[in-house]
Amino acid sequence: MKLSLELENYILENIGDEDDILKELDRETYLKTLYPRMLSGHWQGKVLTMISKMARPGSILEIGTFTGYSAICLAKGLAPGGQLITIEVEDELEGFAKRYFKKAGLEKRITQIIGDAVEVIGKLDHQFDLVFIDADKRQYCDYYRLVFDKVPSGGYIIADNTLWGGKVINPPAENDVQAKGIVAFNELIRKDKRVEKVILPVRDGITIIRKC
Repeated sequence: MKLSLELENYILENIGDEDDILKELDRETYLKTLYPRMLSGHWQGKVLTMISKMARPGSILEIGTFTGYSAICLAKGLAPGGQLITIEVEDELEGFAKRYFKKAGLEKRITQIIGDAVEVIGKLDHQFDLVFIDADKRQYCDYYRLVFDKVPSGGYIIADNTLWGGKVINPPAENDVQAKGIVAFNELIRKDKRVEKVILPVRDGITIIRKC
């Protein structure tokens, strides 16, 4: 369901303050980027941090850095000595995110890779306790298949935007390739007996997937 503005504000008032660094990052993202709503934001960021702190991953893979908000939130839950790798296709965003990783004191725990995630993932010789997917919706199924064997039993895959503004309820328009990608991904996960899954109606929908 879509929450009223009043109820959403009530949630924000009751989940703790947004970190000053994240608040600054949010503000600069809205001032300087073309699609600022791609940023995770306070509510979703708190959810990602909570999940990460519960899982205590030693390694995280993020697909889709944007300006770095979600990477910072996820990195807060890393186990001691843990590392996060984040992949972003837009090279002009690299310096933006890197500045905030440094401001957050996480520059040594976050590795940025610029490139097409489909190509990059295949070259990564890593196991990841937690994967966060938030990039090209048309390729969600590809990302999932590529990372699945890199996640151990008991590990987590989190996918963002899985309700896609409510468009998942009805057949997507012929030219809406992003919605088609999300619908195909949701169907793939629904049928996958190798995992447990739940969809949280936070912002545009977050699916949490646990590998059995």
